[in-house]
Amino acid sequence: MHRIIDGTSSHLDRAAIIWARATAVRDNDPDVATLDEARPIISRVLASSERALLAIAEATDGTAVAFGAIAPMPGDGNVAELHYFGVDPNHWGKGAAVELLAGIAALLRERGFDAAELAVYSDNERAVRLYERLGWRRLGEPVPHQRSGRPEQRYRLVLRPTA
Repeated sequence: MHRIIDGTSSHLDRAAIIWARATAVRDNDPDVATLDEARPIISRVLASSERALLAIAEATDGTAVAFGAIAPMPGDGNVAELHYFGVDPNHWGKGAAVELLAGIAALLRERGFDAAELAVYSDNERAVRLYERLGWRRLGEPVPHQRSGRPEQRYRLVLRPTA
């Protein structure tokens, strides 16, 4: 069981480390980004809006094992975008992702969001299965990621029905 918290700036470094490790393992990249390289990625999301948040899943010992960096989508303040989501590879398959995504949905509902969106590499089968199993629905067709060129699929989760 993981405790889900609304993270603070003190969690930023741990989120950046999780992101660096998780993406390196996902991409079979032996070069893990440094904290100085990874921190700005998460910081940009959190600085983008007063409504941005950093959700953290903590293990029973208080260690941050997963995170989500979320901000309102430009032009639609009722939709949140999950910009970055990561689980420490040592905790893959232990329920942190499922619990954190449920916690994020609850936090977003509390903050008045109607829906959430994210983009995921289409070849990240583990993540695609997770999102689809938890009720996220595909939006449109995959498009090439602007930097990597890898196909990326957008997903949406309805948090509350709109009239």
